Amino acid sequence: MRAKKPRPVMTTKAMKGLRIDEASAVTPSPRRGIQSVNIGFRVLAALAAEPEPAALGVVAKRSGLSASQAHRYLASLIASGMAHQDASSGRYDLGPQAIQIGLAALARTDVFADADPAIAAFTRETGRTTLVAARGPLGPTIVRWHAGRPPVTTSLTVGSVLPLLGSATGHVFLSFMNAEEVASAIDNETSIDKRAVDVDAIRKKVRGAMSASVDETLIPGLRATAVPILDIQARAALVVTMIATSAFDRRNDQAVVEGLMRVCRSLTEKIGGQWSTSRKPPGSASPR
Repeated sequence: MRAKKPRPVMTTKAMKGLRIDEASAVTPSPRRGIQSVNIGFRVLAALAAEPEPAALGVVAKRSGLSASQAHRYLASLIASGMAHQDASSGRYDLGPQAIQIGLAALARTDVFADADPAIAAFTRETGRTTLVAARGPLGPTIVRWHAGRPPVTTSLTVGSVLPLLGSATGHVFLSFMNAEEVASAIDNETSIDKRAVDVDAIRKKVRGAMSASVDETLIPGLRATAVPILDIQARAALVVTMIATSAFDRRNDQAVVEGLMRVCRSLTEKIGGQWSTSRKPPGSASPR
């Protein structure tokens, strides 16, 4: 009976000589990304995070690289159209190719599809009734209602149109319109005496707080706080409003509102918007 020959041991030198497919067959390894690509995207993310074109040192610091490393990556990104360097200032910004990719991603984003499950989860966690409103031809219109625990009994329902000047939801929509839209919307408002309302003060307050609150203004016994989900043009794509009755302890309101603002901020950033507590209204002139 013949003795079996021992299996040959693969040496390191032999391993180096294998093609990629042969080496994988011998020693399977977990899939890993390409480090240089990951770093390149860190540099792109650093450019995207800056509100204006940035100096090399700023990009390097934000992306966690040395200035020389960042410069090399930026050179490659510029060559591919993903970044751009201003010839006069030397500062860096996103390039045309990055903008095209960003717009393509936004075109595939459905804000309502993203918002609805997130708001439903917020309602389950807090027990607070929330409604989601979109801007319709007749005004802010409720498009989704998430009942809390206990549910709030009110005449409002999906399809109800809310007043711009007399509701927290309306105040938020009003605050993120441009000047021409505001004038037109106010002209069409019939639910309240327009002479008694300081629209500019409302807009300034809401943009500063990134929320609006009313207490028993629209419906007796009902208090509400509304928070925007902003699109890339700084307009309210949707407004999420939390409503409560005396059954809910007012001492918990602040913490719950802060939670709602975190959800809406996350959704805003997901659809390409920017969240700020010092935002000027869309279409407003810069101060001189």
